[in-house]
Amino acid sequence: MKIRNFRCVLCKKEYKPSEIQYTCTKCGTLGVLEINYNYKSFQQKEKESSLSLPIRNIENSMWDFAAFLPIDDLKNIPPLKVGGTPLYRNIDLSRQLQIKDLYIKDDTVNPTSSLKDRASALVVKLALDKGVKAITCASTGNAASSLAGICASVGLKCYIFVPKTAPKAKITQLLMYGAEVFAVDGSYDDAFDLSIEATKKFGWYNRNTGYNPFTIEGKKTVSLEIANQLSFNIPDKVFVPVGDGCILSGVYKGFYDLIKIGAIKKMPKLIAVQAEGSNAIYLAMKRGDRIKKIEPNTIADSISVGRPRNGEMAISYIRASNGWVEVVSDEQILNAMGILAKRMGIFAEPAGATAFAGLLKMSREKRLKSDEIVVILVTGSGLKDIDSALKAVKKPHYIKPNIKEVEKIFQ
Repeated sequence: MKIRNFRCVLCKKEYKPSEIQYTCTKCGTLGVLEINYNYKSFQQKEKESSLSLPIRNIENSMWDFAAFLPIDDLKNIPPLKVGGTPLYRNIDLSRQLQIKDLYIKDDTVNPTSSLKDRASALVVKLALDKGVKAITCASTGNAASSLAGICASVGLKCYIFVPKTAPKAKITQLLMYGAEVFAVDGSYDDAFDLSIEATKKFGWYNRNTGYNPFTIEGKKTVSLEIANQLSFNIPDKVFVPVGDGCILSGVYKGFYDLIKIGAIKKMPKLIAVQAEGSNAIYLAMKRGDRIKKIEPNTIADSISVGRPRNGEMAISYIRASNGWVEVVSDEQILNAMGILAKRMGIFAEPAGATAFAGLLKMSREKRLKSDEIVVILVTGSGLKDIDSALKAVKKPHYIKPNIKEVEKIFQ
């Protein structure tokens, strides 16, 4: 069996795979579980891989890394193509930022336009393996639309809880995919707690970030892809937007798996980037104690979290990588959105541009090194939040259908 055990990030209690489904029985919902593997099971015969690694390189999707995932076969894999997203090198910006190389991992091209598809695809495959008929989750938008889209592709019933303040574009996605949507008059944390109550009440399978341990395993495929795309020349720093901390935990886990099987020798420094108005992980690291709930207030709705459900794990992984947390303002996020679009042609939502905002901040403060290779994650499309995007651009020229009016613009 691939999985050796589950271990609580708080009390370190270990569980056999058959003993538990979601979080630690002792620590409750904050007792997020790490999945530990028997790494010998990852090995394949050399003839099965040109890299002598368990990588298929056939489908150009996250399932090329099936050997690294907690699955025993490729049955019940959702048909939508998830993963295999581009890693763009930008020489001009590298020069401007005075670093050796800058790469942008663009996960906006996933089926529902966010990195969250990686987690949803794995959770849905596992749900189908279990014979599950309905799945639920709480989200500020991306995890929900991701789950709804993947469920729609396989005919699974989907129940979604979102704060009613979620962007209309994201709620529209949910409804178009046929999900049953509960717009909660409250915060993301209220929606999260309600989804868990519903899970217990109705027997649904729960995909929640920081609750279902398999979400991290799906998200880790982004770092497995980065390593493969860079021919295992591991970057010095990876910048990750952080709300709950699940994506960052997945990024760490992917590189950690590669270290454990001897494919790479170093862990990149993970730079967690949070919005000023949603910085509970930053504050906990600054204080040197456990995470405390805050009242979030940021334009970056996808990382607007009062109580990061995966925060303690994220903090342990940030420290293990010798990384840290950067905090950026909404203004800096909007500026980063504009630069990503105008200089790279990548249209990111606020949370999707937050990692880049952190990199720009470090560059302005001259805290980057000239010999560094840097990767930033762009995690969600700007089409998911047009209202915020409009704040980052100038208005169009409103004119009559007359060429003279066009000429006036250039005078």
